[in-house]
Amino acid sequence: MLEVKDLEVAYGSITALHGISLKVEKGKIVTLIGSNGAGKSTTLRAISGLRRVRKGKILFEGHEITNRPPHRIVGQGLTQVPEGRMIFANLTVLENLKMGAFRQKDKQEFRKDSEYVFQIFPRLKEREKQVAGTLSGGEQQMLAIGRALMSKPRYLMLDEPSLGIAPILVKTIFSKISEINQQLGITILLVEQNANLALEISDYGYVLETGRIILQDESAKLRTNNLVREAYLGGVC
Repeated sequence: MLEVKDLEVAYGSITALHGISLKVEKGKIVTLIGSNGAGKSTTLRAISGLRRVRKGKILFEGHEITNRPPHRIVGQGLTQVPEGRMIFANLTVLENLKMGAFRQKDKQEFRKDSEYVFQIFPRLKEREKQVAGTLSGGEQQMLAIGRALMSKPRYLMLDEPSLGIAPILVKTIFSKISEINQQLGITILLVEQNANLALEISDYGYVLETGRIILQDESAKLRTNNLVREAYLGGVC
């Protein structure tokens, strides 16, 4: 569904991605793991058009989307949930969902989509009229994912969904990510520092280090790989 070929991205004179290549099969969950500064978020931002690509190609369903405007990429069915959630703090929960559905003109369709989001995240329904900035970190992450779903994506990218969330809610968020993948058939590319959880719910994984892919395999095999266990799983599987 998505193919990245020899991708190079730079911040001024500093090269952040050194010709990485990866594939995401339709209907799968693929994860990118690595330490801070490895290039995980840069990869997502390049795919979604938020960071200019210096070299290489990005193909979505066989069509090149390299350096296309972000709103055009969203229109093709590819949506990103950004790191730090980036919700509209001064708007209500419902208004945030409306922002996610900016391409949707049919009120009935909007109602149907928002009810589905509320079905996945019942807490959002309870807080429908609440100002988003007053939600907990976990609730804001639910809202960020729900807002992304309102754009009717076929391919969803999530950047550090566990960041700043109470541990009790982290597993809830990850179970919902699996549910979205399985129930809606949405293909997911996941960037996550909690490598153990990410590999637990994903089908395939790539390990990034200083802008290069140093390892790739099925997630179950990566969880038992000694290098991955020592560097990212605390030495335990």
